[in-house]
Amino acid sequence: MSDRTATAGGHGPSPFIEIERARWADLAHGVPQPLRPDELHRLAGLGEPLDEREVADVYLPLSRLLNLYATGARRLHATTRSFLGIREETTPFVIGVAGSVAVGKSTVARLLRELLSRWDDTPKVELVPTDGFLLPNAELERRGILDRKGFPESYDRRALLRFVTAVKSGAAEVRAPFYSHERYDIVDGAELVVRRPDVLIIEGLNVLQAPAREGLAVSDLFDFGVYVDARTQHIAEWYVHRFQQLQTKAFSSPASYFHRFAGLGPEESRETALGYWRSINEPNLRENILPTRSRATLVLKKAEDHAVHSVLLRKI
Repeated sequence: MSDRTATAGGHGPSPFIEIERARWADLAHGVPQPLRPDELHRLAGLGEPLDEREVADVYLPLSRLLNLYATGARRLHATTRSFLGIREETTPFVIGVAGSVAVGKSTVARLLRELLSRWDDTPKVELVPTDGFLLPNAELERRGILDRKGFPESYDRRALLRFVTAVKSGAAEVRAPFYSHERYDIVDGAELVVRRPDVLIIEGLNVLQAPAREGLAVSDLFDFGVYVDARTQHIAEWYVHRFQQLQTKAFSSPASYFHRFAGLGPEESRETALGYWRSINEPNLRENILPTRSRATLVLKKAEDHAVHSVLLRKI
């Protein structure tokens, strides 16, 4: 099928064109897939299949497109600096990756980090999840919003904005807090350190949000935004499946915040996961995450089997 105009939401006029998978895959025809099967296994998310075909058809073309955007931005900045007569170094190209819990955005971000670093023009790529900018559990409890973890108000948005601003301004070294999924909390004294990357990937639920009031949002500092999309009912099933897999993996550790769920039976496990989905994750998706889809530069549209079936790309 030929490319066609499409909306991020599927209705009416749009600044996007939709590219079917076969056409998208052709964009990287002849480019060797650089990742080994063991690397793909390491990068795949829990319960999310990832094979060489998916990488070759979807993520290799995307990494090449992002590489072209990054090198194009670098040339434009060099020309602008020459015109202005200034000698400041080129600042990092910043990519935001957004989408629901369990949709696979973390896997997408990890894949892009690996693939982009294989292109000669973007060898140094850093990935920072926004989980590190969640408020500590003690503070969430103090504010009475621990059950809204992942909603915009549960993040230290000023700290995230300061972090990305510092990286984007070319600071030699910038530090971010570290979040433990086992502890379900910020780890005191642990940090992620970013040192002048060619590309910085910021991955998180709400990273494409517009500013709530006058002023900057972190998305204003992005050069490119990726939204990972799927039908809500599919994401719900992926969430339940992931929860049940975690029961025999991360939850089985006594140190895990969710260790109390390790012994649930199949039906009780499913109902517990659906309860969390319906009360927290689905409302956050509908109220805060999904409305940012139209702000993306590119939308990856996933089918029920996790495979990307088409790509929406903002018109140039």
